[in-house]
Amino acid sequence: MRSRLSAAVLGFLLVIAGLVGVTQTAQAANLLTNPGFEAGSLSGWTCSGGSVITSPTHSGGFALNGAVSGSDFAQCSQTVAVQPNTAYTLSAWVRGSYVYLGVTGGASTWTPQASGYTQLTVAFTSGASQTSAQIYLHGWYGQPAYQADDVNLDGPGGTPPTGGAPGVPGTPSVTGTTSSAISLSWGASTGTVTGYRVYEGSTVVKTVTGTSTTVDGLAACTSHSYTVAAYNSNGESAKSAAASGTTSGCTSTGLPKHALIGYLHASFANGSGYVRMADIPSQWNIINLSFGEPTSVTSGDIRFNRCPASECANVESDADFLAAIKAKQAQGKKVLLSIGGQNGQVQLTTTAARDTFVNSVSAIIDRWGLDGLDVDFEGHSLYLNPGDNDFRNPTTPVVVNLISALKTLKAKYGTKFVLTMAPETFFVQIGYQFYGDGGNGGDNRRGSYLPVIHALRDSLTVLHVQDYNSGPVMGLDNQYHTMGGADFHIAMTDMIKAGFPVGTTGQTFPGLREDQIAFGLPAATSAGNGYTAPAAVHTALDCLVKGQNCGGYTLRGGSSPSFRGLMTWSINWDKYYNWEFQNSHAPYLAALP
Repeated sequence: MRSRLSAAVLGFLLVIAGLVGVTQTAQAANLLTNPGFEAGSLSGWTCSGGSVITSPTHSGGFALNGAVSGSDFAQCSQTVAVQPNTAYTLSAWVRGSYVYLGVTGGASTWTPQASGYTQLTVAFTSGASQTSAQIYLHGWYGQPAYQADDVNLDGPGGTPPTGGAPGVPGTPSVTGTTSSAISLSWGASTGTVTGYRVYEGSTVVKTVTGTSTTVDGLAACTSHSYTVAAYNSNGESAKSAAASGTTSGCTSTGLPKHALIGYLHASFANGSGYVRMADIPSQWNIINLSFGEPTSVTSGDIRFNRCPASECANVESDADFLAAIKAKQAQGKKVLLSIGGQNGQVQLTTTAARDTFVNSVSAIIDRWGLDGLDVDFEGHSLYLNPGDNDFRNPTTPVVVNLISALKTLKAKYGTKFVLTMAPETFFVQIGYQFYGDGGNGGDNRRGSYLPVIHALRDSLTVLHVQDYNSGPVMGLDNQYHTMGGADFHIAMTDMIKAGFPVGTTGQTFPGLREDQIAFGLPAATSAGNGYTAPAAVHTALDCLVKGQNCGGYTLRGGSSPSFRGLMTWSINWDKYYNWEFQNSHAPYLAALP
């Protein structure tokens, strides 16, 4: 990437989740109790943050209002008796941002935005021995309240049990961590409670009778997210809001708490001039050698060629370059190979290309004694094939093979191997609105870094998204944010910390640990679009690290005292502009708590 210009054009198409196909159902009266909330209460429903309102309604005199907060997505649920192996259709009229309708453990649908009442519909078939189904409505963390009315479950009823399922437990909190366990506690449910099930995703990891437990047998330095549901003989409550925790035992990479990260034009000059490795000031903690590039787009054969003297008149010899790398490392600095950039398209379409990638990258790391790898795939290196809509289980070869290659390299070099990534916003945060082609022929690169980040989250040292060369991007406040000011960096970084729903997939990308998160900036106006004045960068850091000076934005992920730092393109451009980036930000990072 010579100028690190963006290869992604941001085209935004509104996508609404489609109906799930279903077999013909027998018609029946609505199976739900108080489906339009016309009782003037939540009778029949189990709700967290729910209340009945008189306006706006879809019909009648009442509707549901879900008061979402930063820690509660205001779920309302109801368990009904159904017949086994039978088709049902669930629908509801909803309004608001990010409103979900579904069946616990089954099908769901949602809308990212409905300014007026809009009908959501989802179909499902009960299991061979299923006699009850829990239907739910909820919003999303930190969004405005949502409204719902006229909920309908159409199909033949079953034999209802006596009594009812318990209420929703309180949101769990992490009460302790070790290198192999995370301890949780939560508020008790209302109603008759037999016990509680602790879920990680859709998997039950603990079943207990009390309101606390310890999930053990975990790997060191791994992140986990848990919800809790109560149960009795009549059924299971809706799941609580999630709590996230990370086991201890992370291996120190030797980085400072807040780091300065920069790219070095090691193979080209790019108009800014060549900087010798030995001349890089000591303030830089991670130095990314730019770039390793493939012999062809699909070969997987990565080569790192040093800048020729014809282009870089002051280039040092290989021996001096290697000696300078070792000297930096002796000072505690990390020197990485950065692969890709604007010109280095890498598509690992085959397992043969994957294996060649691993072997060729290993050879470069070994040749120069490097500390790790920076993945700077841009342009068309990553994309998602049609139908590949689960970031947790990707199927597109270029994604699957990259994940496999990076895991192999991490395993080969061990826990001190430094792995960083520098995606553009198009490949990460745009995934909040659109994932892949969205099933409608949209740009299939949207959000395509998400499965890679997710699969490597426990091996990833730093993710520093390029907060530049970007169009406007919608944040978790459902407002578009524009690069060049503190607001953009706050909103984009908060998405990485808090996590976010992915497109219309009904899945949620979990946030990263705060020590894994940085953001990227151009070092100067000539280095890329989106230059941000130092004062505005410091305002963003005050918000993200200390929770101060956030303007009108509310952090959904909370403040991050261990926020890792700042990345820039590039060290060369910073030198060209008399080290403005380094001199402005290195002291500021060092002074942060």
